[in-house]
Amino acid sequence: MSLLFIGIDPNTGDHESPTVWADLGKKELVLQGWRADPELEAECGALQLPGHAAGIPDTEAVIRIPARMMHMVREACDVVERAADLP
Repeated sequence: MSLLFIGIDPNTGDHESPTVWADLGKKELVLQGWRADPELEAECGALQLPGHAAGIPDTEAVIRIPARMMHMVREACDVVERAADLP
């Protein structure tokens, strides 16, 4: 795996560390965030959208990323997008 560290929550304490990486090999974002509480997870899982079944598959998770990290998510998007343009 070719992970490129982008950033970590600047308000990280000893036990919380939302983090953003770019996986250059798979050309994907990798996000570590806070687990959604049961209410948010239920709300997300209840949505029925075109092409999207209700529920959250066991292989997926709903996470939360603080607004103060959005610039890191944008940077990771740009990095992955540029990597996708490479052969």
